[in-house]
Amino acid sequence: MLGVGEETPSRFDLLSIVKKHSNLLGKTVVEEEDASDVEMDGQFWHDVFDLYFVRGKESKRRQDDDLLFFVRKWREHGFNDKNGVAPYFVRRWALELDKLVGESFSEVDWRRSFYLNMIAHISYSVTVAICSQQVLRNRQVGQDTPLSSIYKIVKTVYASPSRVNFHLDSKKEVETTPAYPDICFAIDDFDSTFDAVVLTDTDLCYCVLLNALDGAGFPSETDKNDSCSSNKLPLGVDTNSTRTKNCKLTLFSGFVSYQMVRDAYDDGHSRFGSFLSVGHSSGKTDRLYMKGPGGRGEVEVAVSGVADQSKQYSGPFSPIKSKRGLRLGSMFRKAASVVSLAAKHVYAAAAATSTSDEEMIPLKCCLMSITLPWEHIAHDLLFKRSPPVNL
Repeated sequence: MLGVGEETPSRFDLLSIVKKHSNLLGKTVVEEEDASDVEMDGQFWHDVFDLYFVRGKESKRRQDDDLLFFVRKWREHGFNDKNGVAPYFVRRWALELDKLVGESFSEVDWRRSFYLNMIAHISYSVTVAICSQQVLRNRQVGQDTPLSSIYKIVKTVYASPSRVNFHLDSKKEVETTPAYPDICFAIDDFDSTFDAVVLTDTDLCYCVLLNALDGAGFPSETDKNDSCSSNKLPLGVDTNSTRTKNCKLTLFSGFVSYQMVRDAYDDGHSRFGSFLSVGHSSGKTDRLYMKGPGGRGEVEVAVSGVADQSKQYSGPFSPIKSKRGLRLGSMFRKAASVVSLAAKHVYAAAAATSTSDEEMIPLKCCLMSITLPWEHIAHDLLFKRSPPVNL
């Protein structure tokens, strides 16, 4: 790609070239006239990968550029996974790409590998919020209306071609399996992070947002300004728009009402087709799967009813003594009383706001993961122009 003595182009310039040759993103059937010779040229993507992630001026600027992902070529019926071979492999950054890949060079799909690394080397945040249905209706009427939430948590997440399968039992074991061509954003400490996210009224909705914030998909036009300005925007964003001071891009936004969660939780199976379904685990917590708008992406949530502590029998605690003589029983009593009080407040709030004859059950919703196809993410990073959802 480079001639002798030519300067290595910046990521901004390289991504501009990539955008021109990304017409195939999101297309399952490719017409011959849609595919340019360059877009199907493995050598072109090898060179872009090398310049962007290995030899580029900014390649060692971010700590998360240390790991590089390489997607294996598709076989006749998909990835060559008959022998348990993952659809990708990982290497730690090195100065020479070909030596880094070694004997696996011929196996690499360089086009898919470029997009995967562009996605993996971006910073993301997930926002989980409880909003009223009226607020969401107002948002749908006027798309620029900021969403006001009753409760909100923002959490940093990471893009991975692996899926984390959580076991919802007392052991909280996890199992990691390849997810590619999907990209998974998992929250390992979901049970503690979202412990206070409880739906207590039929008017409430459970909202989930995934935002891209910074990284390989947000290259600077110059190295002089690292702030979020018109020089640092997703490539698809119009720099003449009002978003010139915001480098946030919403990749996923979805919500589900309390009643939908309650119905699925009570039934133990889907009443909403592909939109919402529940998979029972061995414990009292259920997995709830929500499809994104237009069936795009999937959100996995651990849903559990909050026990009414006013109806629970509270037996005597036996004092437990440690070697130092500390009476741990009193500590347990204090902790239990705090939990009990919080649960009573939740039930009181639910009872005060409920207008239905049906018993109101507060539902705790802990987000476990968001999964999106890699092509949708790559397409949005390159071409999406709509403003982010403000919550």
